[in-house]
Amino acid sequence: MLSTKIENKQFQLLFDASSIPNRARLMSASSNLAASWLSVIPSPGLNLHLDKAEFQTALKWWLGIDMFGGSRQAGVGGQMEAGSGLGHDEWRTQPADVLVPNWDLGKPAAFDLTVASPLNQSILNEACVTAGSSARVSEQRKHASNDVKCSELGWSCIPLAVETYGCWGAEARLHLSRLASRLAARLNCSKSHATSTLYGRLNLVQVRANARALLSRAYDVGSDIPA
Repeated sequence: MLSTKIENKQFQLLFDASSIPNRARLMSASSNLAASWLSVIPSPGLNLHLDKAEFQTALKWWLGIDMFGGSRQAGVGGQMEAGSGLGHDEWRTQPADVLVPNWDLGKPAAFDLTVASPLNQSILNEACVTAGSSARVSEQRKHASNDVKCSELGWSCIPLAVETYGCWGAEARLHLSRLASRLAARLNCSKSHATSTLYGRLNLVQVRANARALLSRAYDVGSDIPA
């Protein structure tokens, strides 16, 4: 379609004119279903909503707008601003955030959620070329840390790695696809609907956490807070 060609051209022009960190942001944020949080119907009753300050902050962060102004002099580095400070859970030692007793052929699965920033210096050059690079490295790290422990317990180690801008790792996409199939069968809806709903809710929760972390930092450094 013509509109798709125009959008692709505009994206390429924006990408070519961007810095390396912004290229990494664009690659992650433009990945499949990363923006699904924007289609979630707000529901305070289900805790699926953003207040005004959270929504404004999330959009600015998503678009790469500097929300701290001159606050870099107050000790807030650009790398931390862009990445929101999330994505560091190396201190954790348990091999599972969620243990599913019967996941694959009756074998329990240890789902371990990890959030990674594509703006980390160690992966930045790769992340600005390939979406999901940071998530892939996080998956590998989780396997290195937890495979032996999970094997001893008779569990499958399944890292669910997601980047701060919403790009999910390959293993997460595989198992979330399986979960969407089960949801579709249980709810009698299409798999595509179940998939968009699942990703939308998961990404909304993450975006809200990012927004709250950024708002907290803005309070700490005395930046303007959205009214």
